[in-house]
Amino acid sequence: MVNVRTPQIADLETAIRIYYEKLELQNDDVKELFPAVKGRATITKLKRKARDYMIEHDILSYNAQAVNTEAAYAAWGLDINDLENRLKKLEKLKLLQCKE
Repeated sequence: MVNVRTPQIADLETAIRIYYEKLELQNDDVKELFPAVKGRATITKLKRKARDYMIEHDILSYNAQAVNTEAAYAAWGLDINDLENRLKKLEKLKLLQCKE
C-alpha cells in the first residue's frame, strides 16, 4: 500500500461536485480537489493509492491514466455522505461564504 498523506480538499462544494461529475479522476481533477498539491509525484502517489484500493476491491478502470472516483474518495478517506452532511449543516446555519 502506498503511504501518502491525503491533502486538504479545496472546499466541500468542489469535493461534492467532482464526486458526482466525474466517473474517473485524472491529474487535473486531483489538482482541483487538492489545490495544495503542486507536484506530479504527489498526484501519482494519490492515484497509486486509489489504484491499490481498486485492485483490492476488483474495481475496473476505463482509462489507464485515471482512477475510479468512488474508489479514490474511499482510498483517500473522503466520505461523500459526511461531506454532504457538512455542507447541508453550513447551509442550514447560513455559514456558507459566497464565491465570486
